[in-house]
Amino acid sequence: MSGKTVVLVGTLDTKGDEYVYLRDRLRLHGVNTLLVDVGTLEPPRTEPDIDRHEVAAAAGVDLDELARVRDRGRAVSAMAQAAAALIRRLYEEDRCDGVLAAGGSGNTAIATAAMQALPVGVPKLMVSTVAAGNTRDYVG
Repeated sequence: MSGKTVVLVGTLDTKGDEYVYLRDRLRLHGVNTLLVDVGTLEPPRTEPDIDRHEVAAAAGVDLDELARVRDRGRAVSAMAQAAAALIRRLYEEDRCDGVLAAGGSGNTAIATAAMQALPVGVPKLMVSTVAAGNTRDYVG
């Protein structure tokens, strides 16, 4: 494997199989990966390298409370803040050389918040179902 690590940020409760595919394709080409789960509702469909509890803890988010109230908007906002804190920390620890994410509106909001926490020049790619809409909140 190369010395570079791509962090995969995903809601593994809904997109676990897709993230296994992305992870395996990157590894096939010699790229190290860190699979980060930012889902909040159901158990992850695959085992992450960094679980949702560690993500939430990065910003002092009470994951159990988010799961209990089942408010999607609140969960997305909280996990976006937490993912940004985690990604920033991984970058500072030299454990993140780029970020790749895929999903719908929820994971787009979470993952792009994390991406925006990184300096200009760090590779970031968001594959999203909302890319054709108003992307003002996601780009920058």
